[in-house]
Amino acid sequence: MAFTKKRIFNIAFYVLIVAIIFTPLGFKVKVFTNQIFSGNPNTLKQEEQIVLQNYNWKFVDAKENSFNFNDYQGKVVFINFWATWCPPCVAEMPSLQKLYTDYKNDVEFIFLASDKVKNVNKYLKENNFSFNVYYSNYKLPQELKHTVIPTTFVLNKSGKIIVKETGAKDWNSEKTRKLLDKLLKE
Repeated sequence: MAFTKKRIFNIAFYVLIVAIIFTPLGFKVKVFTNQIFSGNPNTLKQEEQIVLQNYNWKFVDAKENSFNFNDYQGKVVFINFWATWCPPCVAEMPSLQKLYTDYKNDVEFIFLASDKVKNVNKYLKENNFSFNVYYSNYKLPQELKHTVIPTTFVLNKSGKIIVKETGAKDWNSEKTRKLLDKLLKE
């Protein structure tokens, strides 16, 4: 059986596809692809913006310290649902870290992981991310329910959902910064 150039190319192509799909290399390729194609987040149309009705929601940090969402009423809140095994989630983390670094004293950031604490801690350490991550086993407010990750919400001081985005986004964009600055002045 002679190996022609075409046959060698086909074998190499299939090996590459298998490597991308079934190895850690594939995860990195998916993350890179998501970073390239992530766009800027958009605000919801006025008629789509709804006010959060129920602030009675609890979540915990990695040390099991409990937090109540009631404490965040009257503040600009940025909520991101994510996991370390999710390529679009991982793709947007560098831009989220940059945004967090600049706005952590003014905006309440709540990063909620759908993951094991040890996986999250390892991921944060490996990437030098400094934001706090929380976990929720409690029922989410109806307005924050979602079916995919990453899903991100931005709430104004009145509890109105101004942004609801799914998929990887460039959160460190000028557009996002202008929106947060505007919400902080209201």
